[in-house]
Amino acid sequence: MSTYLYRLARWCFRNRWKTLAAWVAVVVAAIVIAGASGGKTTDTVTIPGTEAQQTLTLLKEKLPAASGASTQVVFAVKDGNITSAGNQAAIDRAVTALGKVSQVTSASNPFQARTVSPDKRIALGTVTYDAQAAEVKSGTLDQLDPAVSAARDAGVQVEFGGSVYPKAAAGASSEAVGIGVALVILCLTFGSLVAAGLPIVTAVFGLVTTMMGITALSAVTDIAAASTSVATMLGLSCGIDYAVFILARYRTFLLEGRDPEEAAGRAAGTAGSSVVFAALSVIIALCGLAVVGIPFLTTMGLAAAATVALALLVALTLVPAVFGILGRRGAARFSRLPLLRRAQPAARTAATDPDKLAGTRWARWVVRRRVPVLAIGVIALGGLAIPAASMDLGLPGSSALPTSDTSRRAYDLTTEHFGPGYNGTLTVVADDVATTGQAQQISAAISKVPGVASSSVAVTTHDMALINVIPTTGPNDAATTDLVHHIRDQRTTLEAGTGAHLLVGGVTATNIDVSAKLADALPTFLVTVVALAFVLLTFAFRTIIVPIKSILGFLLSAGAAFGAQVAVFQWGWCKSLLGIEPTQTLSFLPVILLAIMFGLSSDYEVFVVSRIKEQFSRTGDARRAAVLGTGLSARVVSAAALIMASIFVAFIFAPDPTTKEIGFSFAVGVLVDAFVVRLTLVPAAMAILGARAWHHPRWFARYVPDPDIEGERLDDKLDDSKQHLAGV
Repeated sequence: MSTYLYRLARWCFRNRWKTLAAWVAVVVAAIVIAGASGGKTTDTVTIPGTEAQQTLTLLKEKLPAASGASTQVVFAVKDGNITSAGNQAAIDRAVTALGKVSQVTSASNPFQARTVSPDKRIALGTVTYDAQAAEVKSGTLDQLDPAVSAARDAGVQVEFGGSVYPKAAAGASSEAVGIGVALVILCLTFGSLVAAGLPIVTAVFGLVTTMMGITALSAVTDIAAASTSVATMLGLSCGIDYAVFILARYRTFLLEGRDPEEAAGRAAGTAGSSVVFAALSVIIALCGLAVVGIPFLTTMGLAAAATVALALLVALTLVPAVFGILGRRGAARFSRLPLLRRAQPAARTAATDPDKLAGTRWARWVVRRRVPVLAIGVIALGGLAIPAASMDLGLPGSSALPTSDTSRRAYDLTTEHFGPGYNGTLTVVADDVATTGQAQQISAAISKVPGVASSSVAVTTHDMALINVIPTTGPNDAATTDLVHHIRDQRTTLEAGTGAHLLVGGVTATNIDVSAKLADALPTFLVTVVALAFVLLTFAFRTIIVPIKSILGFLLSAGAAFGAQVAVFQWGWCKSLLGIEPTQTLSFLPVILLAIMFGLSSDYEVFVVSRIKEQFSRTGDARRAAVLGTGLSARVVSAAALIMASIFVAFIFAPDPTTKEIGFSFAVGVLVDAFVVRLTLVPAAMAILGARAWHHPRWFARYVPDPDIEGERLDDKLDDSKQHLAGV
């Protein structure tokens, strides 16, 4: 592999303008196709085969008008009576205007529907659309605010909730913040503005191409909106990291006196080989999401995997081409700015005397105290993981949004004046109902179920009744989950004597079903991904012990990330600092965090351990190899981890709580894995294992090819060629 990558990099270096032109053409084509497609991601999360999905399918067949998305409109007054003549007249005009909005099939009047709170302070209206949430156009939602202007002009507060509602204008781009922080870190690491900008510029090529591809594909298939956030985070972080690792080796070879083209080839043959296996680890983990059998997770995983694959292609082709365009300016020149001057002595020391590196001194301290360091590290990470035992999976709703969001204000008003259950109405469909009396009988039976605040028949038609069930608890409460399961378990009793067949659906029941399906699929997914990655790492390092150690380290990192997430987002630690409301853990977070964290932890494992193996192959001294290998990789791994973490941290400041939770969990996982596990526990463990870490059976060496990710055979081949030419 190292030889092929060496040749590819040199070709791209020589044909730099052709390579750059090809990538520019790819980006432009992707933008044009995406613009022409008109694709849009969806916020709707469904899982085929669940009862909630069966309910929706039945409604589409027999009562399409009730199967569309809806917006709950909350009319409120701080003082006075919502039913006063003036308020009623203003609300009537607003409801009439809402009914004329495009895609709206009906707008219920709260005074006719009798949805006025007992204290006469708020009234609830409902806007129903002719499409699912994913298909409601943004232009439709933009018409909601102007439609209620009559009510607001009369002094009535109007807020929107439900499955779709007007979104607040987006604030500062999280991606831009992450890129800005990454640029600062790269400047300090490389001591050069040119070198710092190179990984960011090349990463943007891959990111833009993937984002446009997702947009284009969303025109023909459903792609979850969260896919864009995950792909963006990974596209930026992996794209920058892979370029950084190759750039660092390129600089080292330049400082050793090699010409730029040769340095680019050797950098791709050594660090590039590690990048390939690191990227493959991430891609395998992300594609493993398909094993779960949940469509939106499959598309999310494949979209993110495509992003990483493009980041890999950019690193192996465009980065060497940019080396050719910039020449020595791209890596071997340093800035004279005061804060950036320290990078030059560190870079020259890495090339000439790595024993003096700060990372080497740290690794030497760790190896000297390897047993207590390993024991304390494992115990500390185990303690940090303890809160994960209290993880409560769900899909956080409006209660987790900031109070600046209209949906959160609607949620709070409804809870205060009606009760929390009105925010999570259950839709019970009674199929094969012959008469209205039978529907009323079922509704009366449901109203007696513990945990039900009220039950009423909304409509009876086409041998089917639609029953609205209001729980006594909120949509994200465990008691509401128990109620859904109880109604389903007791459906035979509730149906008795009517001949009907009950199904429980609605947004709340859908979220409950999604969370349950994800929890059930988690063990299968974890075993599958770990097994595949174990095979890949065993092939890469040609040993069994190192992959096992890598997997154990990943479990420690993931456990720590889950523990921190539960403490902050469920228990509410630092909630004021982060601007969050305690709520459930996002139900698909464990799956995507395990997938991405496993890939990223394998990244750092490959980068650190490949340098350790490289040193061991040269010296045969396992402990010194652990020290030097860690020391040589510490600076660039630290920079890569800080860059990746900074991009994830930037998403914590996004207004969406789901994005905050994902960004926080990934940032903690990356920092713990890089600095605690890979740069501390790994050298300690490798020093304890000694030469045994690289043992493999004889048959393994005979039947399994050596990918040479350290570039050892490449170096031997190039040295032999030079000696031959010298002899000639």
